[in-house]
Amino acid sequence: MTNKILHHEQIVHKINRIAYQIYEANVDEKEIIIAGIDGGGLLFAKKIAKVLDKVTNATITLCKVSMDKKNPLHSGVLTSIKESDYKNKSVILIDDVLNSGTTLIYGVHHFLQTPLKQLKTAVLVNRNHKKYPVKADYKGISLSTSLHEHIQVELGSATYGVYLN
Repeated sequence: MTNKILHHEQIVHKINRIAYQIYEANVDEKEIIIAGIDGGGLLFAKKIAKVLDKVTNATITLCKVSMDKKNPLHSGVLTSIKESDYKNKSVILIDDVLNSGTTLIYGVHHFLQTPLKQLKTAVLVNRNHKKYPVKADYKGISLSTSLHEHIQVELGSATYGVYLN
């Protein structure tokens, strides 16, 4: 059984709200690094970056963050931009769903190897099943779900949706 948790207009509203929250926290920045975790996180990051481009004069730099989500320690974390491109800058690490926190904590760990002005995290859906001490600074919705349920995020099509299976 699939339940629609968020429909297109609600997701667009959450993207806009998170983008404005990021803007407000970085109002004096000349450049903001939007680091999307490959997959749904990168799609979500692109949509936030698009809104930020419209509301701020700051340069918005999109960064793809890649890792093996099943075994991030083994694969390591790779970014599409060089370390020198985000050093001493404001970085927002973005994923679509915060489930156990594994992906987000390894992403955070990677960026903390470099001096940054600030590092914040954003997710569309926070499932509250964290096994690591990581939190989302910006979140679209928090859901208390069972471990057996699955959240599916659709951002690649003409209409967006978040579904609980």
